[in-house]
Amino acid sequence: MADITARLGWRHLRAAPTAHVRHHRRGRLAHDGTGLSFWFRALTAALSEVPVDDRELAVSFHARTADFQDVSVQATVTYRISDPSTAAVRLDFSIDPDTGAWRAAPLEQIATLLTETAQQHALDVLARTPLAAALADGVAAVRARITDGLAAEPRLPATGIEVVAVRVVAIRPEPEVERALRTPAREQIQQEADRATYERRAVAVERERAIAENELASKIELARREEQLVEQNGTNARRQAEESAAADAVRADAEAKRKVRLARAEAEAAKEVGEARAGAQAAWLRVHGEVDPATLHALAATRLAENLPRIDSVTLSPDVLTGLLARLGGQRGTDGQGGPRAQGGAGGPA
Repeated sequence: MADITARLGWRHLRAAPTAHVRHHRRGRLAHDGTGLSFWFRALTAALSEVPVDDRELAVSFHARTADFQDVSVQATVTYRISDPSTAAVRLDFSIDPDTGAWRAAPLEQIATLLTETAQQHALDVLARTPLAAALADGVAAVRARITDGLAAEPRLPATGIEVVAVRVVAIRPEPEVERALRTPAREQIQQEADRATYERRAVAVERERAIAENELASKIELARREEQLVEQNGTNARRQAEESAAADAVRADAEAKRKVRLARAEAEAAKEVGEARAGAQAAWLRVHGEVDPATLHALAATRLAENLPRIDSVTLSPDVLTGLLARLGGQRGTDGQGGPRAQGGAGGPA
């Protein structure tokens, strides 16, 4: 919409860069161009504003396929006014000189023209296409047919309209039909999912069986090795016992032999000691047998003195001295007369 301001009975128009403005003053064309800005008088001016930018038109309609099924078509048509002078002559693009608003609805006329033309060609192609084919490949076919139909429509160039592009967004059947069509696909998908689930379970069971077999084989191998270990331990224990018994036998034999040798050595030593003692005793007896009695008495007294405690002083009474002297005198007489006298003298008081 043009921007119009009033100043002292004059009007100033400023158009957008995408708007083509035509100004007629008293029936003559005064201004004609895009993005204009000029002053004019409202009483003598006739203004029209034609947009020249690309515009999107959403098209939605119902159609029927070859098998009598209703479908809804959603499409978008992009167009532009390529000849604004022709469009301003063929359609009412006049604007109010006070407000700049269109007096009519030219864009709605263009939308009606494009929608009806596109719908006509889409209905024509869908009427010869079954529902399954329309849902599978109908989008491309409908888009191509609408594009060709709009390009061949003679009224569009005569109005200065150019179609830039056509896009078919969707072709959808009725909700009940769509649910019915989805059911086989869903069943097939569910079957595939169930099959995949069963296969996955089968694979899982097979893997569990393989794992169980491996564990059982491992346990069997472990038990066999434990049996071998027990047997080897028993063999080692028997060997150790045999070796220990043999070592003990060797030690006992060696100890016995050592004790025998020691006993023999002790016996020989005892024998030699006995023989030496016997020889010494015999020699001692032989020597004492050859010595006279007085010497023996002296030796006995000496030995006795060696074994007695120390005596500092000895007191002899007259009685003891008299008896000792008498005894000594009797022994001498006996020694001179014979053996029987010595025995009789020996039995006297000592």
